[in-house]
Amino acid sequence: MSKQTAVRLPDETYERLRALSERTGRTAAYYIREAIEQHIEDMEDIYLAEQALERLRRGESRTYTLEEVERELGLDD
Repeated sequence: MSKQTAVRLPDETYERLRALSERTGRTAAYYIREAIEQHIEDMEDIYLAEQALERLRRGESRTYTLEEVERELGLDD
């Protein structure tokens, strides 16, 4: 099942999208969907990284050195 949504684009972006659609015979919706699918994982990773960094700054989390990790995993031989 798919859902529909609306997106406001700057005029220049809209014209580029329209021109691309005309040149390739694909719909603007196709390119919008492709752009979202290609970039959403990166945006999710950035958001999670920002949350982790904020937890570190507030002292709610900590980092571990390579030596600590190796020792914990029994790899310090």
